[in-house]
Amino acid sequence: MSTVIVIAIYLGLLLSLALFSKRLFRGTSKDYFVASHSIGPFMLLMSVFGTTMTAFALVGSTGKAFGAGIGTYGLMASSSGLIHAACFLLIGIKLWAIGKRYGYVTQIQYFRARFDSKAFGYLLFPILVLLVIPYLLIGIIGAAKTIEGVTKAKGPIPGVFPEWTSNGAIPPWFTGLVICIVVLTYIFAGGSRAAAWANTFQTIVFMVMGVLAFYLISDRLGGVSAAIEQAKDTHKVRTVDGHAGVSQLTFLTYMFIPLSVGMFPHLFQHWLTAKSAKSFKLTVVAHPICIMIVWVPCVLIGIWATGQIPAGTNPSAILAIMVGKLVADPIIVGLVTAGILAAIMSSLDSQFLCLGTMFTNDIVLHDAKKTYTDKQTLFMARGFIVAIVTVIYLISLLLLQQEKQFIFSLAVWSFSGFAALTPLVFAALYWKRATKVGAYACVIAVFGSWVTFFAMSGFGGEFFVFGGVTPAAIMWFIGAGAMIIGSLVSQPPSEKVIAKFF
Repeated sequence: MSTVIVIAIYLGLLLSLALFSKRLFRGTSKDYFVASHSIGPFMLLMSVFGTTMTAFALVGSTGKAFGAGIGTYGLMASSSGLIHAACFLLIGIKLWAIGKRYGYVTQIQYFRARFDSKAFGYLLFPILVLLVIPYLLIGIIGAAKTIEGVTKAKGPIPGVFPEWTSNGAIPPWFTGLVICIVVLTYIFAGGSRAAAWANTFQTIVFMVMGVLAFYLISDRLGGVSAAIEQAKDTHKVRTVDGHAGVSQLTFLTYMFIPLSVGMFPHLFQHWLTAKSAKSFKLTVVAHPICIMIVWVPCVLIGIWATGQIPAGTNPSAILAIMVGKLVADPIIVGLVTAGILAAIMSSLDSQFLCLGTMFTNDIVLHDAKKTYTDKQTLFMARGFIVAIVTVIYLISLLLLQQEKQFIFSLAVWSFSGFAALTPLVFAALYWKRATKVGAYACVIAVFGSWVTFFAMSGFGGEFFVFGGVTPAAIMWFIGAGAMIIGSLVSQPPSEKVIAKFF
């Protein structure tokens, strides 16, 4: 029960901080959507990093390392550190400048203007929403599995609520409900400003607690060297598709997946909150370091788990089991669990807010025949956020009933779709000859290939093409080819468009 009380205190502090930020809320739709472009370097770094580090980074990487070994770090963390920073530099700063100059608050507003096509937004909006859904689901699933793992019965120690479930754990449906309510509360209160404050607090929490968990678990196992040795003795070589570790082809083509940050709609919104271009400096430099601080402990804990946990255990529960099994003090368990929740919620809030922003500005207000007040605009945004949260929560309940869901692979599918769309944003920013025909061809080709590969994977499982190539790499070249061919066979953009964006 002490663990649950610590988690409850953390959630209370989070709500208090986020609700405090409401005092800074200016009451306008611009402030709600992009914080009136007032976020400084440190908060920008914390909010951007916190948004990219979700259940995928903590819960997912630990579970993946349990199944695939040390190669998990190379697959995502090492390449992400460099590619994310490059995307912030090459895409983020330019989009911030364009967005601030013309008053854009969403990606779709920029693409509509750049390709001079109002209808393009109606094509892109449902696709972006569909790709965000797996990202949202892993957050709720990760939180539910984590809380279930640390509150269930362990040998002679009873679970927290034996009257609720057979193993005494807090049921997943309740955890998901609480997480959704907490996130909704502060998103309602202050929009992007509240999200930035909350993400700053949550990012600090999960980084500190991740290091703490690493230290405590390694200490219980006799130190880092001893922990590695016992894992090696238990499971010396991990194999993937019959190959030891990760094949070179898989490792190479996994580098396409981190490109996804260039097309994340919620990151676009975070970029637009920056006070100035100088605010990006700290993010570009420090983001790779922050990734290392989070990923190294999680991957090593996953490897050490091979000597502590039977093979075949649900990967989504590995981190929670290790914390509950090897960290004796229930208060420390609560603190570490709060850190895991912080990583999860720092992404959920940005994604929920982003979907509400896009729906309001790109669907309802676009070509609206009447003028809406700020109050009406905020009401529509909040209403859509409630609707999408409800849908995501209900879908998560269905997935939680399955024992085979794998957070890492489900997240990779979401990232792969966004990564494959990056030729669209690179062409829009750097190629004057890019046209709306090319843009339509790119988006349709990417979405068609994503649906095909996703179905071939069994709707969310790990899947490779041609003996180890990731679908993200294939889809990226399909999207780039469609953009180039479509642009070259169509009329060049008007001089007006070129003059506006170049």
